[in-house]
Amino acid sequence: MAFIDYYKILGIAKSASAADIKKAYRKLARKYHPDLNPSDKEAERKFKEINEANEVLSDPENRKKYDEHGKDWKHAEQFEKAKQQQYQGGGQQSPFGDFGGGDYSDFFESMFGGRASSGGRTSGGIKFRGQDLNAELHLNLKEVFKTHKRTLTINRKNIRLTIPAGVKNGQVIKIKGHGGEGINGGPKGDLNITFSIENNTKFKLDGDNLHTTIDLDLYKAVLGGEITVDTFDGKAKLKIAPETQNGTKVKLKGKGFPVYKKEGVYGDLYITYQIKMPKNLTEKEKQLFTELAKLRPS
Repeated sequence: MAFIDYYKILGIAKSASAADIKKAYRKLARKYHPDLNPSDKEAERKFKEINEANEVLSDPENRKKYDEHGKDWKHAEQFEKAKQQQYQGGGQQSPFGDFGGGDYSDFFESMFGGRASSGGRTSGGIKFRGQDLNAELHLNLKEVFKTHKRTLTINRKNIRLTIPAGVKNGQVIKIKGHGGEGINGGPKGDLNITFSIENNTKFKLDGDNLHTTIDLDLYKAVLGGEITVDTFDGKAKLKIAPETQNGTKVKLKGKGFPVYKKEGVYGDLYITYQIKMPKNLTEKEKQLFTELAKLRPS
């Protein structure tokens, strides 16, 4: 039989105290427990390994034998033969003595409050918090402009959520107590929702501010006037100053995106003017532009 380094399995030094062994075992038992790793064969294998290591190292006599004899610490044949004889003679004693016929140690039983079943599950004892669950919610930018209700189905359960206005792409919101079931009556885990938000609008979102570009005809840019522009949730009238230059940027205060968890507070909307040159000029228009050009010699 190959040598198994029980100290290495528990991640402790040979000089570890009984308290160190107990602490290391509890940590690893929690990590690889079958209830927290369903259908995970590798976790099941590790779980059995750490229980075997604990059964040896948590018992002072067994630990001494292991330290002295290594892989031969059990003197396996003699040990099994003696146990069988004891069982046949007494009628009550298990052939596995203090191990009670199970796969796990008495310490494990005291830790979880009862003997482990064949599936590795336990009842009573220490309560373990359930696993956190992760979900992704896909929305578009218009949907998160206003606070609204949404129903999610997680593990066949419907969860009614309030989606706050202004939530951002990639933001994670934690819903406490809606994760996996706890073990041995422990509390439920949490549900972490990651928002994936698609911007299918003509507005660019930068923090809580919105940006957009609009076309401005040459005549309006030169002479000035008034135009109506689209905002994210409606329309607004803007005054155009005479001789407005291409690329001019104006700000509409409070017409941006809602600020997360601050009801009634909004960012700003920035509009950049892109002057649109006229096409298909008539002869009369060309003549007038020619006259204008003569009035403003370079």
